[in-house]
Amino acid sequence: MSRSDFRSDTVTTPTDAMREAMAAAEVGDDVLGEDPTVQRLEAAVAARLGKEAGLFVPSGTMANQIGVKLYTEPGDEIVAEASSHVLTYEAGGIGLISGVQCRPVRGDHGVMDPVEVEAAVRGVDIHLPRSSLLCLENTNNVAGGTVVPLENFDAMRAIADRHGMKILLDGARLFHAAIAAGVDASEYAARADLAWVALSKGLSAPVGSVVCGTAEDIRRARRVRKVLGGGMRQVGVLAAAGLVALETGVDRLADDHRRARRLAEAAAALPGTSVDLERTVTNIVLLRFDEPRAREVADRLAEHGVLAMPMAADRLRFCTHRLIDDDDVERATHHLQQIVS
Repeated sequence: MSRSDFRSDTVTTPTDAMREAMAAAEVGDDVLGEDPTVQRLEAAVAARLGKEAGLFVPSGTMANQIGVKLYTEPGDEIVAEASSHVLTYEAGGIGLISGVQCRPVRGDHGVMDPVEVEAAVRGVDIHLPRSSLLCLENTNNVAGGTVVPLENFDAMRAIADRHGMKILLDGARLFHAAIAAGVDASEYAARADLAWVALSKGLSAPVGSVVCGTAEDIRRARRVRKVLGGGMRQVGVLAAAGLVALETGVDRLADDHRRARRLAEAAAALPGTSVDLERTVTNIVLLRFDEPRAREVADRLAEHGVLAMPMAADRLRFCTHRLIDDDDVERATHHLQQIVS
């Protein structure tokens, strides 16, 4: 039975062009700063984000943890949206690695209210932790691929400047946000001190993210990467795929958004379900049930070769990507209608 895998955009496999580039990649020891393909990738992503320099890292989790370590001291506090990846899905790394705690702010579908963010920033008091870092995420994964508006970024930048805080932008799906909003990714990155993008979420590269910032911050980040075990040797074979992903994978994300919208509209019409169509503008669809039946529906869909990811007892996530075409969407909607109705 063929499969339509909507669980995540990380399930994509490298394209033929990526495999060819990987096989032919010019490589060197990157820990010694001698891998030319890695250097080209880092420079290319930094240019796309309008930053001075970039650093290739194995994962988005490491990218976030590098940012937290770079801008905090043990005992500090970061401010982040309550459902953000850095707080929810990184195994307590901020405490384990950096010795900091988080002051979460509950967002409206992942978008934080500037008034509430400012209220969460600690005052200067020896009894209180120091608020040193504001973490932003665009798009917001848990909220369903929500795009954070650029004006919200402006407000967050102003808050950070008033309180002497840095901003870390988790841009795992930043290119999705930029395309949906009609804004260049560099506009979002300009409001952050450190910003990163994933090459393996939607862009089909097999592994890797690139962290971007000032040349001095990236120099310091390279040391943190080494401490975290992220120093890699002839890693140009992976960077080569990242270059192809950057060149060929960004513009086609609009197709993923279109297909997600088609799926969302069909799912929203089912009895006992809801989808926030106003905010479903990228490649993630969150289908909510009136009853806790997400696992049951996921299991029944899997019997028909349609894979989706339960995010909660009443919530099922579908994620479109390069390996999902129009037929896959029609297949998913057909079986959803049969199962739910």
